[in-house]
Amino acid sequence: MAPIDSLARKPQAAAEPAFRSPPHNIEAEQALLGAILINNEAFYRVSDFLESKHFFEPIHAEIFDLAGRLIHLSKRADPISLKGHLAERDIEGLSVSQYLARLVAEATTIINAQDYGRIVYFLAVRRALIEIGEDIVNLAYDAPVEATPTSHIEDAERKLYEVAETGRYDSGFHSFGSALTKAVDMTAAAYQRDGKLSGLATGLKDLDTKMGGLQASDLIVLAGRPGMGKTALATNIAYNIAKAWQGEQRADGHIKTVNGGVVGFFSLEMSAEQLATRIIAEQTGIPSSSMRRGVINDMDFEKIQETVIEIQNLPLFIDETGGLSVAQLAARARRLKRQRGLDLIVIDYIQLMQGSTRRAMEGRVQEVTEITTNLKALAKELNVPVVALSQLSRQVENREDKRPQLSDLRESGSIEQDADVVMFVFREEYYHELRKPSESNKEKFAEWEVEGDRLVGKAEVIIGKQRHGPTGTVELHFDAAVTRFANLDTTHRPDF
Repeated sequence: MAPIDSLARKPQAAAEPAFRSPPHNIEAEQALLGAILINNEAFYRVSDFLESKHFFEPIHAEIFDLAGRLIHLSKRADPISLKGHLAERDIEGLSVSQYLARLVAEATTIINAQDYGRIVYFLAVRRALIEIGEDIVNLAYDAPVEATPTSHIEDAERKLYEVAETGRYDSGFHSFGSALTKAVDMTAAAYQRDGKLSGLATGLKDLDTKMGGLQASDLIVLAGRPGMGKTALATNIAYNIAKAWQGEQRADGHIKTVNGGVVGFFSLEMSAEQLATRIIAEQTGIPSSSMRRGVINDMDFEKIQETVIEIQNLPLFIDETGGLSVAQLAARARRLKRQRGLDLIVIDYIQLMQGSTRRAMEGRVQEVTEITTNLKALAKELNVPVVALSQLSRQVENREDKRPQLSDLRESGSIEQDADVVMFVFREEYYHELRKPSESNKEKFAEWEVEGDRLVGKAEVIIGKQRHGPTGTVELHFDAAVTRFANLDTTHRPDF
């Protein structure tokens, strides 16, 4: 056995690795800049995705930036006009004037400008990845006292996602023909989808008719007082969309959603087990209270087992972490989209989320404003609908008509401002039960019972705001025993 002191010795230092220059292509940068200086139209072929920071050589970045500013001012960008704005210096043994002349001499044609621009951009992305990797390593070696590994991971994920999502070539103006093609493609996709909708079908026919489904990049706020069934409605919608999911394998190996969607459910209040129990109750018709107390028979248990086997592989992913910050939620949503795909985000609920420390110190209203602004930005970034539940203020209870209004949104007007759609869940039946008179007053009690028969099982979804469509009220059926919303059958219910 080796002596102890020998184990403590440092291993012999390995040979120093050869210096590796970050990936770059000076010739491509020179050829592109030369093309721009000869024909300024070349600048517009790359300006949608290429920026001065993407150039490896500082002098090239400076020339590109200066040329761009001159072109935007409708001025000519050529060696003569640029010379007066560039400080004199030695560039590979050449003066500024000589170097600009060399760029023009080695220029590519305008036809190849975009190809060279892409080369410069792709190499910049590789350098950005190297920088992120170095930051991760350095931060892991020498982390600040207040930093946590989780925050390091989330920061790295955010940076990687930013690199992946920037510099797309489809930005800028599109021809009308291209726009028409996209419109037809959207219509074709809607025609193939269940319900013939442009958005995700909620499974609630009247609600889908009013909204056209849940639209990508929309922030949809679902609000209501406690006991109205916000979580139940959100759970029903999430389940219906996940159950309808169908995907097809693409040539690049990714699976494209054809119908329904992959759902990420952030449950900040209830546990994953509680949500699962609710879904089982909805699908089996066995009240969750009976399951929790074990008041079920063999037939019920067999029904539960069959249902679990049927739905266990649905693309419905639940995060039950409480007190998530909006940055943490965004990082987890990005990760889910990258790993499994993502078509819908549900958050239960806004008031349980946290903003940044700075906003929290400014007050809860500012914190909620930051949260809703970032949720809307996340919906656009991931191009998926975000359904965020929200509490309503108690002022609803002080009115004779308890139907909620936009002014009842709790803690921040930014919820109304940032949301594309605001929906309220309302059940008059809930308040009717609270108004139960004494049975000794037979006349009033009889009237109360008649009114109760009219309201039983009835729920309203009030669309108070919708950027892309009409507002109004949608009536649904609600089974309180199993917390299930369903389409309302008015055929045999003329009172409705």
